[in-house]
Amino acid sequence: MIRVLFVCHGNICRSPMAEFVLKTMVTEQGIADQFEIASAATSTEEIWNGVGNPVYPPARKELEKHGISCKGKRAVQLKKQDYDYYDYLIGMDTANIRNIERMTGHSGGKISRLLEFAGRQDSVIDPWYSGRFDDTYRDVVIGCKAFLEHLKEKGELY
Repeated sequence: MIRVLFVCHGNICRSPMAEFVLKTMVTEQGIADQFEIASAATSTEEIWNGVGNPVYPPARKELEKHGISCKGKRAVQLKKQDYDYYDYLIGMDTANIRNIERMTGHSGGKISRLLEFAGRQDSVIDPWYSGRFDDTYRDVVIGCKAFLEHLKEKGELY
Protein backbone atom coordinates (compact mmCIF):
# COMPACT_ATOMS: atom_id res chain seq x y z
CA MET A 1 0.00 0.00 0.00
CA ILE A 2 1.39 3.39 -1.04
CA ARG A 3 0.12 6.12 1.27
CA VAL A 4 0.11 9.63 -0.21
CA LEU A 5 -0.81 12.87 1.54
CA PHE A 6 -1.09 16.06 -0.53
CA VAL A 7 -0.66 19.26 1.47
CA CYS A 8 -1.39 22.93 0.84
CA HIS A 9 -2.20 25.93 3.02
CA GLY A 10 -5.96 25.57 3.51
CA ASN A 11 -6.87 22.16 2.00
CA ILE A 12 -9.69 23.66 -0.05
CA CYS A 13 -8.06 24.15 -3.49
CA ARG A 14 -4.73 22.65 -4.55
CA SER A 15 -4.29 19.66 -2.26
CA PRO A 16 -7.85 18.33 -2.65
CA MET A 17 -7.54 18.83 -6.42
CA ALA A 18 -4.38 16.69 -6.33
CA GLU A 19 -6.04 14.12 -4.05
CA PHE A 20 -8.98 13.58 -6.37
CA VAL A 21 -6.98 13.79 -9.61
CA LEU A 22 -4.62 11.06 -8.37
CA LYS A 23 -7.53 8.95 -7.08
CA THR A 24 -9.11 9.19 -10.53
CA MET A 25 -5.86 8.30 -12.30
CA VAL A 26 -5.18 5.22 -10.20
CA THR A 27 -8.79 4.07 -10.53
CA GLU A 28 -8.64 4.44 -14.32
CA GLN A 29 -5.37 2.48 -14.39
CA GLY A 30 -6.82 -0.29 -12.23
CA ILE A 31 -4.29 0.21 -9.44
CA ALA A 32 -6.44 2.00 -6.83
CA ASP A 33 -6.08 -0.96 -4.45
CA GLN A 34 -2.37 -0.12 -4.14
CA PHE A 35 -3.03 3.37 -2.77
CA GLU A 36 -4.36 5.35 0.13
CA ILE A 37 -4.64 8.99 -0.95
CA ALA A 38 -5.66 11.98 1.18
CA SER A 39 -4.98 15.69 1.59
CA ALA A 40 -4.49 18.13 4.45
CA ALA A 41 -3.78 21.76 5.37
CA THR A 42 -0.89 23.36 7.18
CA SER A 43 -3.22 26.02 8.60
CA THR A 44 -6.47 25.99 10.52
CA GLU A 45 -7.95 28.89 8.55
CA GLU A 46 -10.51 26.64 6.85
CA ILE A 47 -11.38 24.63 9.96
CA TRP A 48 -13.95 25.99 12.43
CA ASN A 49 -14.82 24.26 15.70
CA GLY A 50 -13.23 21.07 14.41
CA VAL A 51 -15.20 21.07 11.15
CA GLY A 52 -13.40 21.79 7.91
CA ASN A 53 -14.79 23.81 5.07
CA PRO A 54 -15.66 21.94 1.85
CA VAL A 55 -13.59 22.24 -1.31
CA TYR A 56 -13.73 25.83 -2.58
CA PRO A 57 -16.54 26.06 -5.19
CA PRO A 58 -14.34 27.16 -8.15
CA ALA A 59 -11.91 24.28 -7.41
CA ARG A 60 -14.84 21.86 -7.20
CA LYS A 61 -16.22 23.20 -10.49
CA GLU A 62 -12.84 22.78 -12.20
CA LEU A 63 -12.70 19.15 -11.09
CA GLU A 64 -16.30 18.60 -12.23
CA LYS A 65 -15.39 19.96 -15.70
CA HIS A 66 -13.08 16.95 -15.97
CA GLY A 67 -15.60 14.46 -14.59
CA ILE A 68 -14.02 14.32 -11.12
CA SER A 69 -16.08 14.48 -7.94
CA CYS A 70 -14.74 15.63 -4.58
CA LYS A 71 -18.08 15.24 -2.83
CA GLY A 72 -17.84 15.07 0.94
CA LYS A 73 -14.24 16.33 1.18
CA ARG A 74 -13.68 18.80 4.01
CA ALA A 75 -10.48 20.50 5.09
CA VAL A 76 -8.37 18.74 7.72
CA GLN A 77 -5.12 19.82 9.31
CA LEU A 78 -1.80 18.02 8.95
CA LYS A 79 -0.76 16.18 12.13
CA LYS A 80 2.74 15.40 13.39
CA GLN A 81 2.06 11.65 13.17
CA ASP A 82 1.18 11.95 9.46
CA TYR A 83 4.90 11.79 8.72
CA ASP A 84 5.09 8.30 10.18
CA TYR A 85 1.87 7.10 8.57
CA TYR A 86 2.26 8.34 4.98
CA ASP A 87 4.97 7.26 2.52
CA TYR A 88 4.81 10.55 0.62
CA LEU A 89 3.93 14.01 1.93
CA ILE A 90 3.62 16.18 -1.16
CA GLY A 91 3.36 19.95 -0.85
CA MET A 92 2.30 22.39 -3.52
CA ASP A 93 4.88 25.13 -2.86
CA THR A 94 7.98 25.91 -0.79
CA ALA A 95 5.95 27.50 2.02
CA ASN A 96 3.96 24.26 2.32
CA ILE A 97 7.22 22.30 2.51
CA ARG A 98 8.60 24.53 5.28
CA ASN A 99 5.34 24.16 7.22
CA ILE A 100 5.22 20.37 6.74
CA GLU A 101 8.79 20.15 8.05
CA ARG A 102 8.00 22.40 11.02
CA MET A 103 4.78 20.59 11.90
CA THR A 104 6.14 17.04 11.56
CA GLY A 105 9.64 17.71 12.87
CA HIS A 106 11.16 16.08 9.78
CA SER A 107 12.77 17.36 6.59
CA GLY A 108 13.51 15.77 3.24
CA GLY A 109 12.94 12.06 2.87
CA LYS A 110 9.20 11.61 2.38
CA ILE A 111 8.55 15.32 1.80
CA SER A 112 8.62 16.88 -1.66
CA ARG A 113 6.89 19.40 -3.92
CA LEU A 114 4.51 17.94 -6.48
CA LEU A 115 6.10 19.46 -9.56
CA GLU A 116 9.55 18.16 -8.58
CA PHE A 117 8.37 14.77 -9.89
CA ALA A 118 7.97 16.45 -13.30
CA GLY A 119 11.51 17.88 -13.11
CA ARG A 120 10.22 21.36 -12.36
CA GLN A 121 11.36 23.66 -9.58
CA ASP A 122 8.28 25.87 -9.58
CA SER A 123 5.15 25.62 -7.47
CA VAL A 124 1.63 24.51 -8.32
CA ILE A 125 -0.12 27.77 -9.10
CA ASP A 126 -2.24 28.93 -6.17
CA PRO A 127 -5.68 29.72 -7.61
CA TRP A 128 -6.70 31.54 -4.44
CA TYR A 129 -4.52 34.40 -5.69
CA SER A 130 -4.42 33.81 -9.44
CA GLY A 131 -8.08 32.91 -9.96
CA ARG A 132 -6.81 30.47 -12.61
CA PHE A 133 -8.22 27.14 -11.49
CA ASP A 134 -7.60 25.75 -14.98
CA ASP A 135 -3.86 26.45 -14.63
CA THR A 136 -3.82 24.83 -11.21
CA TYR A 137 -5.62 21.77 -12.58
CA ARG A 138 -3.06 21.54 -15.41
CA ASP A 139 -0.15 21.70 -12.92
CA VAL A 140 -1.77 19.07 -10.71
CA VAL A 141 -2.30 16.68 -13.63
CA ILE A 142 1.30 17.12 -14.78
CA GLY A 143 2.58 16.50 -11.25
CA CYS A 144 0.36 13.48 -10.58
CA LYS A 145 1.29 11.82 -13.90
CA ALA A 146 4.97 12.37 -13.15
CA PHE A 147 4.51 11.04 -9.61
CA LEU A 148 3.02 7.80 -10.96
CA GLU A 149 5.92 7.50 -13.42
CA HIS A 150 8.31 8.01 -10.50
CA LEU A 151 6.64 5.15 -8.61
CA LYS A 152 6.88 2.90 -11.69
CA GLU A 153 10.57 3.72 -12.14
CA LYS A 154 11.22 2.92 -8.47
CA GLY A 155 9.39 -0.40 -8.86
CA GLU A 156 6.80 0.51 -6.22
CA LEU A 157 3.80 -0.30 -8.45
CA TYR A 158 2.79 -3.87 -9.17
